[in-house]
Amino acid sequence: MASSSVNLEDVPLMDLMMELLRRMKCSTKPDKRLILIGPPGSGKGTQSPVIKDEYCLCHLATGDMLRAAVAAKTPLGIKAKQAMDKGELVSDDLVVGIIDEALKKPSCQKGFILDGFPRTVVQAEKLDELLKSRGVKVDKVLNFAIDDSILEERITGRWMHPASGRTYHTKYAPPKVPGVDDVTGEPLIQRKDDTAAVLKSRLEAFHKQTEPVIDYYSKKSIVANLPADKPPKEVTAEIQKVLSS
Repeated sequence: MASSSVNLEDVPLMDLMMELLRRMKCSTKPDKRLILIGPPGSGKGTQSPVIKDEYCLCHLATGDMLRAAVAAKTPLGIKAKQAMDKGELVSDDLVVGIIDEALKKPSCQKGFILDGFPRTVVQAEKLDELLKSRGVKVDKVLNFAIDDSILEERITGRWMHPASGRTYHTKYAPPKVPGVDDVTGEPLIQRKDDTAAVLKSRLEAFHKQTEPVIDYYSKKSIVANLPADKPPKEVTAEIQKVLSS
């Protein structure tokens, strides 16, 4: 009778070698616990996979983690769903609990990238308490600094082809014919939250809530301000410089 566990003989040799090489590379990397802070459109989503792979970290996006906990019906997920069903915000303690659970995973052994949390000083304090109980602390806070006017141009210029997910930008990657998809010729749409009005309210909330968080970490001398208006490759180079020091 075939065993349900994976037989290593069935795993392609190439995959085994790649995993072995990855583990060897990761074993030499220093542990890193990073927080990414930046307004919508500042490039956090572009940079986090690069940092994650380079330093063998796990990527903790709190929104995704909450949804996963709710879907998996974990004890914390059930509590979170109860709050959401009532239209309430999920409590800070619940989110910290979900982060705590995630940190037990083997993929988080070398450290993590936290994205979307902490958004307030109270959350930052709770996160510090959690990490202290584990005998670690945040190493660096990467602040994706960018002017609001540049963000408006970046975000309101984004258009997409809904069926394929192909994305365009009126300035940086325009379609061959304005307003239509290059491949199918079908009309492009703009996502509901890519409008100037939505961006304005999201930016106001970001500045009000999150700038005190940057001040909180600045007092600990762990904030690195990144020129997020530069092209992605230059931002990556800047991050590598910060993280190697």
